[in-house]
Amino acid sequence: MAISTGSVSRPRRRAGIETTRARTAMWLLLPTVIVLALVAGYPLLRTIYLSFTDAPLNSNSGPTTFIGFDNYLFKGEDGTWTGLLVDPVWWTAVWNTVKFSVVSVVLETLLGLMFAMVINSKIKGRGLLRTAILVPWAIPTVVSAQMWAWMYQDNLGVISQWGRSLGLLEAGQSFLSKTDTALWALVAVDVWKTAPFMALLLLAGLQGIPADMYEAAEVDGASKLRQFFRLTLPLLTPALLVALVFRTLDALRVFDMPFVVKQYAQETMTMSIYARQNLIDFGTLGYGSAVSLLIFLIIMVFTVIYVTSLRVRFD
Repeated sequence: MAISTGSVSRPRRRAGIETTRARTAMWLLLPTVIVLALVAGYPLLRTIYLSFTDAPLNSNSGPTTFIGFDNYLFKGEDGTWTGLLVDPVWWTAVWNTVKFSVVSVVLETLLGLMFAMVINSKIKGRGLLRTAILVPWAIPTVVSAQMWAWMYQDNLGVISQWGRSLGLLEAGQSFLSKTDTALWALVAVDVWKTAPFMALLLLAGLQGIPADMYEAAEVDGASKLRQFFRLTLPLLTPALLVALVFRTLDALRVFDMPFVVKQYAQETMTMSIYARQNLIDFGTLGYGSAVSLLIFLIIMVFTVIYVTSLRVRFD
C-alpha cells in the first residue's frame, strides 16, 4: 500500500518558508543594528573603559592611568575603604531615585487611568478636556520646574502659604526647605507634569477596546465596577504595561526637574544628579564614568524584569 508523503513534506515546506522569512528579516534589520552599535555601543564601551581609569575631564590635567576597580572600591593603606560602592552620598541618591520612581509612577498611573477613562467617556466638551489635560505635559520641564519652585518659595509661594494656613509649615518654611518633605514635593511636581502622558498612552489602549463588548456586558447585567475589573482592566493590561515600562525607565533617569529646583541638595539628589556633580563639577571623568555605568546596570536590571514579565504575561 502506497504511503502519501504530502503530510510529511508540507510541514517541511512550511518550516523552510519560516526560515527564509527569518533570514530575510535579519538582513533587513542588519543596517539598523549596525547604526545602533555605532551610536550606542561605542559610547558604552568607552564609558566602561574610562570607569577603570583616573581620567580627568580636562585633558590638560594630566595623563590617564588604568586603576582597575579603584573607582568602585579601594582599600587604603590605613585599612579604610573608599570608592563609589561605599560612598553614602551615592547610596542616598540611589534610594532617593527608587522612592521617587516608585511613588511617582504609581500615582501617575492611577491618575492617568482616571483621566483616560473620563476623556474616553461620552461627555460634553470632551475635546476641550483632552486639550486642557495635556497642557502640563506640553510645558517644557525647565519652565514647569521653575514655576513650581516659585510656588514653593518660603515666604511668597502660594503653596507655602497654604501649608502655613493649615498648620503644616512654620514661618519661613516651605515643603522644599524641609528635608523630610522635599522629595515628596518634587514627586508632586513630576505627577502634575507626567500624569497627562500616562493618560494619553492609556487612552489609546481604551479606544482599542470594542464598544460592543460593553454593550454585551450591560445586556448581561454587569455593573460598571464589574465591567472595569472583568473587561476594561484585562484588555487594557498590554497598554498599561508598556506605559509602565516607558515611565519607570524615564523616572530612574530623572535629572532636569530636581536639579532645577534643588540643585545638589542631598535629600533630593538622584543618581543622574550625582553623576553630573562628579563628572562636571568635580571634573573626575573616570569616577563619573563609573557612576554612569552603575546607573546603566541598575536601569538594565529594571528593564530585564519588565521585559520578562511582559513575555510571561503574553506568551
